[in-house]
Formats: sequence, structure tokens, C-alpha cells
Amino acid sequence: MAPAAGNAEQPELLYGLHAVREALRAGTRPLQRLLVQRTDRQFADLVQLAKTKRIPVHVEPPAAFDRLVPAGRHQGVIAFIAAKAYSSTEDILERARVRGEPPFLVILDGVEDPHNLGAVLRTAEAAGVHGVFIPERRATGLTSVVAKVSAGALDHMLVARVGNLSRLIEELKEAGVWVYGVEPSAQKSYAGIDLTGPIALVLGGEGEGIRPGVLKECDDCVSIPMKGKVESLNVSAAVAVVLFEGVRQREAKKPAPSPTES
Repeated sequence: MAPAAGNAEQPELLYGLHAVREALRAGTRPLQRLLVQRTDRQFADLVQLAKTKRIPVHVEPPAAFDRLVPAGRHQGVIAFIAAKAYSSTEDILERARVRGEPPFLVILDGVEDPHNLGAVLRTAEAAGVHGVFIPERRATGLTSVVAKVSAGALDHMLVARVGNLSRLIEELKEAGVWVYGVEPSAQKSYAGIDLTGPIALVLGGEGEGIRPGVLKECDDCVSIPMKGKVESLNVSAAVAVVLFEGVRQREAKKPAPSPTES
């Protein structure tokens, strides 16, 4: 196991057939994704193990491996080590139950910048969010950069990685969670909705925003009114705005403490 050559923000890697195979079998190290040169017999068991554990597998050309491991000892397989093991949807909903609080969740659709994800996790943890969901593909995972930018929040925040966000939203709605898409074109303001019940807020990544198929599954859409020339906020800023409106509403709904007897 070694960092890739370059700066300190490069991911931690595990490479070589034996090392990666044993890591997959043991399941003691959180693996973010697996790169292989081929999916033939030599790599078939690795690919199958990874898929069984829901670890994304990518087929890449030899040049990509040589850039990541210049010494050439990768044997055509490289695993990216995650900064933390992922949680499940059940883990996150259970955290809300244990706290005796209605679920307060964040779903990120395609956030690819680890700095943005780290900032979102820091804000979510500060706001008392029970968990954050990210997709397996076309999104950054829990890298060392994410951990650093989160300023320690990653150690306290549950993060689930799911294969299909639309299916996740269906499952959450079946569990009684109301799902809002935060979308710049929505007519309804985020400040005009009730954020005190069981809710999940969906926010899109850099550039494309929430994909149409995911947006379609949301119960409703809200926007953050923009008074300047720019049309939208960075995803980490948008998360902060909406989450702390939720914090304000939830704090205001708490019953006043009983006066102490004299």
C-alpha cells in the first residue's frame, strides 16, 4: 500500500494481485473502487469479489496504471483505499431512531470535487444530519482529501454509497421520508416548507445539477432565491443555507423547558 507519486492530495492505493485479492477477501480495509486492465480469467475473481461487495470496477488502459504506480509493480490491478468504511441506509435511519429524531438526510447527485464533498460533510455534521448518501459512479468517494477538508466531521458522519439514487429515494419514501430536490428553477422557496419532519434534501453536483430521472422521483422541489447576477450557489454553500434553515425550524419546534420548582 502506498500513495501515488505526486502531491499529498493523491489517493492511497493498494496494488498487486495478491494484495488486492486478500484485501477484498478480508473486508477489513474500506475500498473505494477497483481498477483492472482486463476482465479475463486472471482478474475474474477480483472483479467478482468487488461486485459482490458493491465496489465499483473500472477497466483502464496500461498507461493509466503506469501513471498511478510508476514503478510498474501493479500487475494490472489497483484498488483505491477509502478514508472510511461506508454505512448502509439502515444504519443511517437507525441513527435517527436512536436519537429520537425525525430523519434529516442529504442526498448528493454527482458531486465530483472532493473539496466540495468534504465541505458538505462538515456542514452536515454541524447541522445534526443523520447521514449523507452519494452515488457509486460519477461522483467522488471518501478520499483522504475529503477527510481533510471535512475537518474531522467525516469521523462522526455516516455516509452511504448507493448504486441507484432513484431506487434509494423510493426506499426512503416507503420509510416515511419526504424528499425535496433543491433545484434553481423551482418556484417554491426552501424557506417556505416544513423542514421539521422526516426529510431528505437532494442536491446536484457541479455543472449538471440533479439529473432529470432523480429529480422526477422527488416529492417536491425548492429553490434558494438568488438576488444577484449568478444563477446558483456552489453545492456546499447551498447545503449550508438549506440545512441551517432546517436547524432553525427544528429548534423552534422544540418544547420550551419546564420551569424549575423553587
